[in-house]
Amino acid sequence: MGLTAAVAALGMTAAVSGCGGGGSGSGDVTLKLVAADYGTGAANSSEKYWSGVASGFERENPGIKVEVTVLSWKDVDREVAEMVKAGDAPDIAQIGAYADYAKDGKLYSADETLAIRTSANFLPSLTDAGRVDGTLYGLPFVASTRLLFYNEKLFGQAGLDAPETWDDIAADAAALKAKGVEYPFALPLGQEEAQAETLMWLLSGGGGYTDEVGAYDIDSTANINTFRWLRDNLVGKGLTGPVAPGKLDRAKAFEAFTAGDVGMLNGHPTLMDEAEAKGIKVGMVPLPGADGPAEGSMGVADWMMGFKANGHRKEIGKFLDYAYSDENVLTFADEYDLLPVTGTASAAMESDKKHQKLTEFLAALPNSTLPPFGKTSWATVSDTVKKRIGEAVEPGSNPESVLGGISTEARQAEAAE
Repeated sequence: MGLTAAVAALGMTAAVSGCGGGGSGSGDVTLKLVAADYGTGAANSSEKYWSGVASGFERENPGIKVEVTVLSWKDVDREVAEMVKAGDAPDIAQIGAYADYAKDGKLYSADETLAIRTSANFLPSLTDAGRVDGTLYGLPFVASTRLLFYNEKLFGQAGLDAPETWDDIAADAAALKAKGVEYPFALPLGQEEAQAETLMWLLSGGGGYTDEVGAYDIDSTANINTFRWLRDNLVGKGLTGPVAPGKLDRAKAFEAFTAGDVGMLNGHPTLMDEAEAKGIKVGMVPLPGADGPAEGSMGVADWMMGFKANGHRKEIGKFLDYAYSDENVLTFADEYDLLPVTGTASAAMESDKKHQKLTEFLAALPNSTLPPFGKTSWATVSDTVKKRIGEAVEPGSNPESVLGGISTEARQAEAAE
């Protein structure tokens, strides 16, 4: 599941054709589009968005019809995989992963479909994560970044300022604990989204999942030092709350934050809205690092791709160029409090006062680092991180051994591809 794990709380399944869900029409070509539902129910289902995009596109391109199927995030990646396996691939899919299809030669590259103006408009930090062997196959669709959130009321009661360094986090967490805060710093390393929480901490410690040339480097010195710090300065001192980080899922941590029981955690725009709706005044700062604010943040993106199976390269390109217009990109991002993936749409959002609360997230996006989505081994590695990373912060644990084990499995998975 992509960045929408926290957005699609319920998910739903729907299928519509173009023309606002009306008749199938008699165009020369019918494009099949499968998309994920970012909504939480019928009222904000992505069906409405894609129906509108399809209708607008068909009006401008009378020879092309668009048949849209919207599926919940729980099902969409699996359903597309089954379609491809059965020889019934969609023409376009908007889902959470692309690398396997690209490696198997099933996707058109961006150069084969997009107008130059469209391709050049993507934010480079996102397209870097959409490449396989240097070629862009995964087109970023929407994005998000992460900031450190803190409860302004709890901080005010404890007389604290926003943290800028790891030492600030530890000192602030200790002060919050002394005031009776249940989760001074919520550290969700449970299996739900541990791979994302992990990357945020690796980046703030000057490391990451990969090295400068893109090879897995999970047990680097920087990464080991990061998890030693977490073990010794937060978890070991009882500053992460009553649930062990390895057992704490992100959804539970977010629920505790919106209930006013968390002093600090790493958060995203959707959580900001949910917390404020429950009366929590949220402070936000860039992720603190060992010696000051981290140089980069974690980014997340979901992906659009064009399949070769039906031979509709030209028509796919026309639709994608239309879908990535500023109007369409901003409409979708605005509906779900996500970030646009193009330079012009980002600039438009930044200059619009109604999006002022997203300014800090937008500022973090160009310097963000995404998980290594371009590696077909990433799904396996991500699963290993989810299962094991919580062990690295347990009191008395050996982070070097845990990270070393994960790193060994990662290299084996990469070699097997």
